[in-house]
Amino acid sequence: MTDQPVAVPLLIACALGIEHLALRSGDRGGAGGPVTVLRTGMGPKAAERSVTRVLGDPALRAAAVLATGFCAGLAPGMHPGDLVVAEETRDPRGVTACAGTDLLAGELTRTLPGRTVHRGPLAGSDHVVRGPERGALLATGAIAADMESAATLHSAMRVGARAVAAVRVVVDAPEHELVRIGTVRGGISAFRVLRSVLPAFFEWHRSSLLPRR
Repeated sequence: MTDQPVAVPLLIACALGIEHLALRSGDRGGAGGPVTVLRTGMGPKAAERSVTRVLGDPALRAAAVLATGFCAGLAPGMHPGDLVVAEETRDPRGVTACAGTDLLAGELTRTLPGRTVHRGPLAGSDHVVRGPERGALLATGAIAADMESAATLHSAMRVGARAVAAVRVVVDAPEHELVRIGTVRGGISAFRVLRSVLPAFFEWHRSSLLPRR
């Protein structure tokens, strides 16, 4: 008699209550294993603490980790509701490479037809990025910024090697900053998109479990 393989869990980490609500109310069918949606709290320190604590649970120690939620788009022409698939995350802790970005981008395009999917580096910050700082980060090659993704992935890899990724939904952009009147409309658009991403996340998770050749 052979033992059944243990399904590797998926940890989906977000920072805000509104992000957590969107993910919890999305379609949970089709998951390839146990799924935990973690609200870390806002900022890199909160993300680091929460992810490190949760991955200390033996049931989640080997989990694949996907950071998600809202972000600031840095490139001209980005709009609220656009998706960002990070090829890597960057912050003062260093650079973390993301796995399965081709598959993630393809699945998001298939799952959300008509939505623009951007790919590139995702910058980490300890505050909301506004004004000229967008241009300074764009000049480094980053296409979007948020406060938790880089800390989430760095912390996850510090606990142990695993598949990690980050997908963010643009909630504000150079032409649509948070301080402008279009913020509410943009926020609603981003919320609806975030509710719809889970099937793509689950497909990425299944792919991450396949043996590498």
